[in-house]
Amino acid sequence: MPLRLVFMGTPDFAVPTLIALAAAGHDIAAVYTRAPMPAGRGMDMQVTPVEREARRLGLAVHTPKTLKDEAAQQMFRAHEADAAVVVAYGLILPKAVLEAPKLGCFNVHASLLPRWRGAAPINRAVMAGDAESGVTIMQMDEGLDTGAMALAERLALQPDMTAGDLHDALARLGADLMTQALAAAERGALTLTPQPEEGVTYAAKISKNETRIDWWKPWYDVHNHIRGLSPFPGAWFELDGVRVKVLRSTTGEGSGAPGTVLDDKLTIACGEGAVRLTQVQRAGKQPMGAEEFLRGTKVTPGSRVA
Repeated sequence: MPLRLVFMGTPDFAVPTLIALAAAGHDIAAVYTRAPMPAGRGMDMQVTPVEREARRLGLAVHTPKTLKDEAAQQMFRAHEADAAVVVAYGLILPKAVLEAPKLGCFNVHASLLPRWRGAAPINRAVMAGDAESGVTIMQMDEGLDTGAMALAERLALQPDMTAGDLHDALARLGADLMTQALAAAERGALTLTPQPEEGVTYAAKISKNETRIDWWKPWYDVHNHIRGLSPFPGAWFELDGVRVKVLRSTTGEGSGAPGTVLDDKLTIACGEGAVRLTQVQRAGKQPMGAEEFLRGTKVTPGSRVA
């Protein structure tokens, strides 16, 4: 028998899971997402990616500002869900909500727990130079990503893989794993394992003051910083007083004083080694490859970036 579900999610990352659950035939009683917010140059009210997909699927959408009041909790209980599926929702689920579904609330978390609990696991894994990442399906409790694990799957990180690349891969993987977990729950065969106490790390939210590139660091730290913040919020440097965001890079050849342009291919010296910038974006412009950037911007070997 298909399960009666409440789906709770907000960004693009959550959409593949919603689509997969609908395709699997589950009865999605309601979709919870963040309320529309002003965005863009015109500051028009924009619905979340999850709401857009839920409307396309003909599902009921709820956008409460909080789940902490009794009225919101009564409405949640009224769905009489077997389980809730939570994917990057953005609101805290109080105990009354966590305990309302018969089987509990299950979360798609974009790391191999207990590593990278918290807000920015994808960015932090790439910034740290991790060799692998993955997805964990977890039964939620009141802690910060501390619940028992149902399923997990690993994914190798390629040397030049960005956070955006990993985001897309894990979104697809998470949708598949959640579908598997709920299928096991339907059969009464879902096994939950407590998280180990060793290996806990926290993925703090990315702050603006850590986005500027520090060319004095070794090339591999600079490279991981660039790809870990791509495409958003983006690592950046200044060239002649103009901010340039770097979206992709790779290992470069040569060495020199940190911040020195080493060749006509946008290779920049670091504290140790160098990185070659392969995709950049000037403020207000579209992303472009290094060759296109250099055709429109004079960057002389031997000059410095800040």
